[in-house]
Amino acid sequence: MKVLIYSSKDFEIPYLKAANTEGLEVIYTRDRLTTNTAMKALGYDAISIFSADDASTNVLEKLHDFGVKYVALRSTGYDNIHLKTAEKFNIRVAHAPAYSPYAIAEHAMALLLALNRKIVRAHEQMKEQDFTLSSLIGFDLYRKKVGVLGTGAIGSVVVRLLHGFGCEIYANDLKPNLALHNQYGVTYLSKQEMQGLCDVLMVCLPLTSETYHLLDSDVISGMKDKSLVVNIARGAIVHTPAILDALDSGKLGGYASDVYDKESGVYFYDRRGEALKDSNLKKLIDHPNVVLTPHQAFATVEALEKIAETTFHNLNSWNTGKSPEYEL
Repeated sequence: MKVLIYSSKDFEIPYLKAANTEGLEVIYTRDRLTTNTAMKALGYDAISIFSADDASTNVLEKLHDFGVKYVALRSTGYDNIHLKTAEKFNIRVAHAPAYSPYAIAEHAMALLLALNRKIVRAHEQMKEQDFTLSSLIGFDLYRKKVGVLGTGAIGSVVVRLLHGFGCEIYANDLKPNLALHNQYGVTYLSKQEMQGLCDVLMVCLPLTSETYHLLDSDVISGMKDKSLVVNIARGAIVHTPAILDALDSGKLGGYASDVYDKESGVYFYDRRGEALKDSNLKKLIDHPNVVLTPHQAFATVEALEKIAETTFHNLNSWNTGKSPEYEL
């Protein structure tokens, strides 16, 4: 089997090479999969893509014409691939689920603490020898009401970490987790009940047609004044202009995110010296009540090892005529 790995990053290639224990013929390219780069897959049996790659209908049609039969995602989410089109063209798809919910959940807590305790601002002040505290006031997480949207693998770990801080935890999910209720006192509420109650809202949902722009101006208007939002799911779950309006009006106390709805082609690349064309992203970066990271929550040694192992498990299964358990 010949495999082309799109969007390969220098930090992940050693893990991918180590995981290729069955000697598949693999070529790495830094290029993202787009309608313009799909031609690179000509002559390959399989490709591997990351979350910023475009596997939409038009691209999949080209991949089919070029002979690609398999797509291995190096991510849990698969909103960037049109599964119905893949099925139509008999292109088999697998993902890398639950590679490290701890990596994502711990990063969510890092974002929350950095936002609440003004860590980034404090660091900048220290470099300027400004040792005043007037702009660095946060609040105790202890006994604060925190809402968790989505209590799957990642959301469940977030709950456990929040419990360690002594938070009152509320959650919303299509399938309430009774174990979280019994062990950590989680109270499941409707989104409407939760939004007006919580001091902090943690977004841990997959991106679907139902969750697209879930946090819009209507929802935000019903949230508790000065509450914080932390998004470690997908950028398009929030409506960025609505977030910015709420921050500017003072309705929201702060926003922290590891994701952005238009991050494709920007995140994961060195853009120093370039003018940032996305005005909303620039506003977020420059806003004093925002903390952003460039989709790095997954970037731990343990997660990278697991992603690589799962990716090659999927590829090796297909190569030996088997269906991997992570096939979509």
